[in-house]
Order: sequence, then C-alpha cells, then structure tokens
Amino acid sequence: MVQSIGLNALPKYIQISEMLIREIAAGHLADGARLPPERDMAADLNISVGTLRKALSDLVEKGLLDRVQGSGNYVRNRGAVGSVYAFFRLELIGGGGLPTAQVVSADRLTKPRNAPNFGPSAEGHRIRRLRSLGDEMVAVEEIWLDGSHRDTISVGDLSDSLYHFYREDLGVVIASVADEIGVGRVPDWAPDAFHLRAGTTVGYIERVSWTAGGEAAEFSRTWFDSGKSRYVSRMGKG
Repeated sequence: MVQSIGLNALPKYIQISEMLIREIAAGHLADGARLPPERDMAADLNISVGTLRKALSDLVEKGLLDRVQGSGNYVRNRGAVGSVYAFFRLELIGGGGLPTAQVVSADRLTKPRNAPNFGPSAEGHRIRRLRSLGDEMVAVEEIWLDGSHRDTISVGDLSDSLYHFYREDLGVVIASVADEIGVGRVPDWAPDAFHLRAGTTVGYIERVSWTAGGEAAEFSRTWFDSGKSRYVSRMGKG
C-alpha cells in the first residue's frame, strides 16, 4: 500500500520556489522575462499573494529574480543555485516539473550485499518511493541511508525531499553525488500504482551520495519511465 506524505510536504512557498527554479533551469522562463502580475500569478497557482511573495523573495535571495519597483519581477538565469532539488536530475520530457513523492515503505535492514560501501553501519534505512513530476508519475526509487545517522525512520518522518529531511532532522548535508546511468527493469516490488509492470525495461540510475565531510552516506537506485522523463545534468559556466 502506498502512503501519501502530503501531511509532511514541503511548505507551499518552498514548493512554488522550487517549481520556478526548475522552470528557469529548463528554459521555460527565459533570462530577462517578466513574470505575470503577482495577483494573476497567485490566482493561476491557486495560492495566496502572501505565499507567492515569500516564494519570489526566495528567488531574489538566490539571485534568480530582480524585483523592480513599479515595473515587475524579472527572471535572471544565473546558473546553478542552492535548491532543495539541486541533485534531482529527472525532468519531464519538455523540461521542468515539480518533484513530489509517495512512500511505499521505510524499513531498517541489513545492507544489500551488492551495494557499494557507504557509512560504517552494517544496517541501513531502506526507503522505497514513487516519484512524480507535476501530475506525471515517472519513477520508482529505492534509497539506502546508512544506519548510523538514526535508529529508526518512519514514513511519517519523511518529506518530499529526502535531502531536506537529512539536513533539517539528521544534520546530514549531502554535498556531492556520483551517478551511473543505464537501463534496468522495473523491480518486482513496484506497486500497482506505477503504470509500468515489473520487468519492463526502463531508464536506470545508481547513485552514491557524500556528505560535506567526504563520507559516503547514501546509496540509491531509480527506475524511470523514459517515455515521460529524462535525466538532465546541467553544468555551471566555466
């Protein structure tokens, strides 16, 4: 049974800010583009003007928006910025899409034998999730966090962004990742809610994540529908 984590979702203004960051990165909001009037934009997003202004203020702080008194809000695409989803590489085929998650299970188990070395514990927290971009379900994923960071993790502890949960609740900051991209088959544990059957050939990502101190803390596997999403890694200007 899939358990929604909507009750522990990221604050709405962060969701809006992250959505806009991904839209800017995908080129849907071009550098120099003027955003719609705030009241119109808030109505389109079905949020209050106050919530929208908090999201826009976050973009200003990140250098992605210039607010010109009496004129409006203008996009400034200045490359990579600090983002909750800075390491989330999947986008819709057309670009962008706000990531959300539904938890399938969260268990503490002995680490799999075929996993790379990550962390000192023999056990890890195995988190299985369904991932969506906007309204499109695009992937299933299995994440292993080293067991030394916490004794137990429950479904109710988790938010849409695991890295946000790691930082805010565990004091673990993921600073770098290494991804291996290929093809794989949808695992047999994938819930019926996922639209592709177990065994279907799909895109596949294996990731090892390191903390700011250079310690491997996490290993993950993601199976994604390449008919709906793509893996994108954008580099900053050299």
